[in-house]
Amino acid sequence: MWKTYALLSAFFAALTAIFAKLGVKDINSDLATAIRTLIILFITWGIVLAGNHFGEIRGIGRNTWIFLVLSGIATGLSWLFYFKALQAGDVSFVAPIDKLSVVITIILSFVILKEPLNWRSIVGGMMIAGGSLVLLTK
Repeated sequence: MWKTYALLSAFFAALTAIFAKLGVKDINSDLATAIRTLIILFITWGIVLAGNHFGEIRGIGRNTWIFLVLSGIATGLSWLFYFKALQAGDVSFVAPIDKLSVVITIILSFVILKEPLNWRSIVGGMMIAGGSLVLLTK
């Protein structure tokens, strides 16, 4: 099932890039990011409340809170820079370069999480990096 979720994530990420490019056309990218974040806030809390998961907050441990806060900070910074890049550049260049995050994730998952590397993740990461480097050069 994770593969289906990952493909759906990729599809909606592609829509996100297109809609975001159109959305930042006439406004400040920071304001656009704040509006996007507010929408996500309402949707996700709606899902939590509809699923009766709100009470589970009390069971969240300290380390989990720390890493979720750090993840939120990283996400916010990523979105702010992504919207600034979209405002200044073509989405067909910005989005693939943004996917260098996949390569960085592969490296960090090996270094920090001690996840194993295999030939598929190495070759796939190199292909993504190569494609991004092609787009970065003029």
